[in-house]
Amino acid sequence: MLEGLNPQQREAVEFRGQALLIVAGAGSGKTSVLTRRIAHLIQSRDAWPSQILAITFTNKAAGEMRERVEGLLGQVADGMWISTFHSACVRILRREAEALGYQKSFTIYDSADSRALLKRIIKELDADRFSITVSKAASRISRAKNDLMDVDGFARAANPQDPADELYTAIFRRYSAELARANALDFDDLIAQTVYLFRAFPKIAALYQRRFRHILVDEYQDTNHAQYALIRELTRAPKPEDLKGAIGFDGLPLKEFDSALPGSSLTVVGDSDQSIYAFRGADIRNIIEFERDFPNCSVILLEQNYRSTQNILDAANAVIAHNFDRKEKNLFTTIGGGEKIVGFTGYSQHDEAQFIADEIVELRESGLEYRDIAVFYRTNAQTRALEEVFIRSAIPYRVIGGTKFYERAEIKDAMAYLITAANPADALSLRRILNVPRRGIGQATEAALQSYADREGITLREALRDPSSLGLGPKVAAAVQELVEILDEATARADSAAPGDILIELLSRTGYLEALKASRDPQDDARVENVEELIAHTREFRHNNPEGSLLDFLTEVALVAAADELDDSQGTVSLMTLHTAKGLEYDAVFLTGVEEGLLPHQMSAGEPGGPAEERRLFYVGITRARRRLYLSLAMTRSQFGDVNIAMPSRYLQEIPAELIDWRQSPGMANSRGGTEPRALNARRGGFGIEASAAGPGRIQTGSTTPGNGGAASDPWKSRVTSTVRDNGDLTLVAGERINHSDFGDGTVTAVTGVGPKSVAEVQFDSAGRKRLLIKIAPISKIQ
Repeated sequence: MLEGLNPQQREAVEFRGQALLIVAGAGSGKTSVLTRRIAHLIQSRDAWPSQILAITFTNKAAGEMRERVEGLLGQVADGMWISTFHSACVRILRREAEALGYQKSFTIYDSADSRALLKRIIKELDADRFSITVSKAASRISRAKNDLMDVDGFARAANPQDPADELYTAIFRRYSAELARANALDFDDLIAQTVYLFRAFPKIAALYQRRFRHILVDEYQDTNHAQYALIRELTRAPKPEDLKGAIGFDGLPLKEFDSALPGSSLTVVGDSDQSIYAFRGADIRNIIEFERDFPNCSVILLEQNYRSTQNILDAANAVIAHNFDRKEKNLFTTIGGGEKIVGFTGYSQHDEAQFIADEIVELRESGLEYRDIAVFYRTNAQTRALEEVFIRSAIPYRVIGGTKFYERAEIKDAMAYLITAANPADALSLRRILNVPRRGIGQATEAALQSYADREGITLREALRDPSSLGLGPKVAAAVQELVEILDEATARADSAAPGDILIELLSRTGYLEALKASRDPQDDARVENVEELIAHTREFRHNNPEGSLLDFLTEVALVAAADELDDSQGTVSLMTLHTAKGLEYDAVFLTGVEEGLLPHQMSAGEPGGPAEERRLFYVGITRARRRLYLSLAMTRSQFGDVNIAMPSRYLQEIPAELIDWRQSPGMANSRGGTEPRALNARRGGFGIEASAAGPGRIQTGSTTPGNGGAASDPWKSRVTSTVRDNGDLTLVAGERINHSDFGDGTVTAVTGVGPKSVAEVQFDSAGRKRLLIKIAPISKIQ
C-alpha cells in the first residue's frame, strides 16, 4: 500500500484528520496518492467503502481511480462512490427527485439541447432585435446557475432600466419553465438543484452527510461556486434531530449514536498553478482560501516530479514564479537534466508548421511513436497551417476536440428517439424527430400541435394522440398516429427491454435507417456506420450492465465528457488546444504560437488576472512534456484574413536563456543581424521592428548580408507556403530530381506507399530532407 511512495506522499496517504490540502505539482503522482489514500482508509478500517465519496472531473479519471483501488483491494472496494460531480449529483437526484417536484425519469439536456430550446424561446420573444444570441443567453444562464442564482435572484440583479436585461430575465424564466414542463434538467441544474435539495431539505442532507464520512476531491482548483457549495453542504455535521427516525439507503431504520457525528473528513488535491478554467466558471479562490475555510487543516506539498526532465521543470518553475498569490513550490526530479528545450522562430505560421513536421519525422525515425507526440496551440484557428503542412508531409494526425460522436446529427436523432421513449414529457427531443425521417409533419403542423398542447395544458406527446382535434389532413393525421403508436410501445418497454432492442425497433419501424441507406449522399454511408456504432454501444452497455435500463444508458451517455473520447492508442500525432491538454502527457510536446496576442491571448491580456491565468496555461503546456519540449513562434501570422507582425511572448523572457537551444529561419528580420534569437529581443527594441515615431510594428526591409543564410532581397519572405497541386498519377522513384515550389531542387531518396498514399523522401539541395505526399505536393520532375 505504501511501497514506492516518497515521504510527502506517504504522509498524505496516512493522514487522519478533518481537512487536508494536498498541493500536488504537475507530474507529482497525485492520482497514486489519492487512490492509495482511499485504499488505506478501507484497509485500516477507518472507513467502509460505502462511506467514501471521491470526486473527479472526468469519467475517464473516475474509471481509472476505481480500477486502481480495486487493484489494491479487490472486491472489498465495492460500494464506493467514485465519480464526477455531475454523476454523483445524478445518483442523488434520481433517488430524491420527487422532493423537488421532478419525476425520477427526468431527462438530462446537454448543451445542444439547451441551445435548441433557447433558440426557440428567443425567436418567440423576438429577443434577437436586442442582439441577444443563443450563446449570450446560454452563457448568462449558465453563469447564474453556477453562482446558485435562480430566476428570481437573476431578476433582482438585473438592471430594470435596461430592456436587454429584462429580456434575459424573461428568457431565463421561460427556459426554466420549459425545462420543468419537460421533466428535464440541464447540466448546470444537476449540481445547483442538488445544493438546493440539501439546503431546503435538511433531513435528506443529513442522510448523505451521515453516509459519506470521507470526501475526496481531485483537481480542486477547477471547482466553481456551485461545486464548492456542494462540498460544503456534504461536509457539514449532520444534526441529530434530522436523523431521528430516518430510514437508511438499505430501507432499514438508521442506528442512533450516543453523541453527535462530526462533519465529514475532507481531502482536496489540487494545484493553483494549474487553474486554467476561469472562463468555465472555475474559481481559483476555492483552493487559495482553503486554509481560511478550514482553519485547522493540514497542508502537504508534493514537489517531486515523476514525468519530466529537470530542464523542462526549471523552465516551468521560472515561468510560474512570476505569478503572485500562490503557494510557493519548486518542482524537481531525479530523472536528470535531459536535453535542452528547442526554440524556433519562423517567418510565418507555415514556416513554423514545416519545422514541426520536420522535427516529427526525425523523432519518428529515432524510435518515437506518433501517438507519443502532441502539438499544442492557444486557439483552434492555429490548426489551419499545421493541418496543411502535416497533410503535405504525410504525417498522420487528429485534431482533439473536433465533432464528437454524440454531437453528430444522426446520433442526436437516434438519441432523441430513445429520450422520447424514456421521457414522454420531453418536447425538445420529440420535436427533433417529429419529421425525421420525413413523414409530412411540417413546421405548420408542429406549431399547431404545440399550440394545442399549450392551450390544453398538456405535453406535446399527449397532443399527438388527438390529431383529429386539429383538423389535420388524413395523410398527416395517419403519420402522426403511426409515430405516437411506435413511441408509446417503446415507452412501455423502456424499463424492461434492452436499450439496443428498443433502438433497433425505433429506427427500423420509423424507417430512419432505411432512409439513410437509400440516400445518394456519400456522407450518409458514414452516418449509417455511426448509427450502427451507437447500436453496438447499446449492446456493449447491456453486456456490461445486464440489469441496465434505457434510462441508465441515457444517463451514462449524457455524462460523457470531451476528454473521455480521447483514445491515445492510435498511431497519430495529437493536435489540441492548451486547455484540452490539461491532464495529459507526451514524450514530445510542441508548444506553438508563443506570441503576444496568442499567449497571452489578446482577449485575456487586459482582464484582471488574465495574464496570470495565461501564464498558468503556458505552465500547464510546458509540464505536459516528458522528454522533449519545443517552443515555436512566427514573425508574421495570418489572422482574420490579415497578415500581422507577431511579437514574441513576454513569457519567453521568463525562461533562463541557458535552458533553450534557439533555432530560427535565417535572416536579418529574424534577429540582430542573424546572431541573436529574435525571441529574446522582445524587451530590447530589436528583432527588426522599429520602435519609433513611425509607429509600432513597422517592418525594416533593409537587405540582408550575403552569406548569413538569409534571403537575399526580402527578409520577410516566407520559405514555406500553403501551395498544393493535384499531381494526378505522378510517380517518383529514388534517384529522380524534382523541383518544389517552396524548397527548390532536390533528389528523391525513397518512395513508400502506393497510389494516392505514396510518400516521397527528398533531400533538397538547400532546404534539407523533407517528406512529401506525392499526390498534392507542389512538385515537378527535372528532365
